[in-house]
Formats: sequence, structure tokens, C-alpha cells
Amino acid sequence: MSKFRILIADDERPAREFLKVLLREFDDVELAGEASNGTEALELIESAKPALALLDLQMPELSGLELVKRLTKTQLPLVAFVTAFDQYAVQAFELNAIDYLLKPVEKDRLRRTIDRARDRLKNDDWRRRENNQLQAAAQTYDTISRARYIERIPVKKRDDIILLQVAEIVSIVAEAELLHITTKDNQRYVINFRLKELEARLDPGLFVRLSRGALVNVGMISLVSPLPGGTYLVALENGQEITTSRQQSRILKAQLLKL
Repeated sequence: MSKFRILIADDERPAREFLKVLLREFDDVELAGEASNGTEALELIESAKPALALLDLQMPELSGLELVKRLTKTQLPLVAFVTAFDQYAVQAFELNAIDYLLKPVEKDRLRRTIDRARDRLKNDDWRRRENNQLQAAAQTYDTISRARYIERIPVKKRDDIILLQVAEIVSIVAEAELLHITTKDNQRYVINFRLKELEARLDPGLFVRLSRGALVNVGMISLVSPLPGGTYLVALENGQEITTSRQQSRILKAQLLKL
């Protein structure tokens, strides 16, 4: 039996390493590649042609669901999403028979996912079925999660708790395990939360990621200046300036800098 080729895509190195350790315990599989963001995963899927892609649901540049929307039917591998518990995602996946793994991934659950994927490959029209189910799951997720975006964030100010209006936030910058939130009147607050998880709860129409560690309110951008190397310096209405990463510069250009 030929080895089952699996690709891993997750922006967190420890999560990728953990999955690789689990996969090494299975003699019938091999690693087809690993990606640290959605764009890398898209390119690897097109070049490495894995049988199964284990995609983190929330990744920079392209989420797992956004990634599969970009693939043509002939490029599409079998897919299982890897996610921290997200009731909307779980509901969407279960309604549309999409396989998923909850973090931290358990060895037995991963084994069952691989075995189910092997079985699905036996169907002559597996790509058509996979594409239909993934597109339906993406639509379901969009529908049921649309109303979940938060409008306030609880933050501490000395001994009090303030319900900070999301619309007042200019930037959110990650530093280690902390997030530094700055408002339009330059009030600053610190919360202990992961940027990726907070980003998933913010309306993507209101916030854009400028780099791995920075989100900004689109409505608070006052000026975007090109820099050498294809990046940008983004000036915000409260006087802050944040430099984009190369990867996010492409997203910024496509989303905001074209009519």
C-alpha cells in the first residue's frame, strides 16, 4: 500500500510539530509538506498534491475556509479542519459532513480521520463531493457566524472594568501573550488574549491585519505610504504608524488599495 501523503497548515509552530509527532507514529502516512499560513498552504497544495490537507481554521492571510474556496476542483485534496473549539465551525462541519479535529488533537481521532479520508478516495467522484460539501460548509459557517461579531471588549482600568466599544479601537498589537489596544483618543489598554482568536471575533469588514502581530481599524487609516521592498507604512488617525509585513501587504493592496 502506498503511503498516504498529508499536508499540515497551521501558523503556530508548536501545533505543526505536535501533528508531525503524531503522524510519525503511523507507518502508512508521510508528510507532504507544512505551511505556516494560508498562502503558503495554497501554493503547497498546488505543487505537492497531498491526498489530505490538515488545515487550521484560523490562519493569517487566508483562513482554512478561504483557502479551499481558492482551489479549483482538480487541485482540491481531501480536507480536515483543525481548530480550537468554535461552536459555529463545528455546527457547519457537522451539518455538511466535513471532518474536523479539535485542538489538542488526539492520536485516535487523527487515525480515524486518516482512515475516513482513505475510504473517501475510493469514490470515483470524490473531488466533486468534497468540493460541494466544503462550499456548503463555508456558506453555512458564514451564515451562522455573521451575527457573532463582538461590539464591545471588556478591559480593566485600575480596579474597574470598562466595556470598550470596538468602533473606538484604532489598533490591536500583540506582544508575547498580551494584546495592546489603542483607541482613537489614544487611551491604551492591555488584555491577555491571543490575537488570532480575537481577530476571529471581529468583523473582517472593519479590521484588517497589517502584520503577524497587528490589526487596525480600516476606518481609522488616514494614509498608506509605499516603502522599499513592497511594504507599506500605514498612518492612523490617532497618530500611530504601523509597517505592514510583505505577506500582508499583498492582502492590503488587494482589499483596500484597488477600486
